[in-house]
Amino acid sequence: MYQTPEDRPIYRLLTGKDDRAFCERVSEALAQGWRLYGSPTISWDTAENCMKAAQAVVWHEADVVK
Repeated sequence: MYQTPEDRPIYRLLTGKDDRAFCERVSEALAQGWRLYGSPTISWDTAENCMKAAQAVVWHEADVVK
């Protein structure tokens, strides 16, 4: 099996407010060895009156099929 940082699953969905902090979380994941999986998505959150973003990442050693 694959050894990921902090023993995380090989697939992660990063979500949050579409801001610098979210971009930094994605950038940090890439620096740790994760790779993007698919395109990002955004949606308007009416409850919080802001744009939310999501980006899937997979561990670089994982053999996944899109």
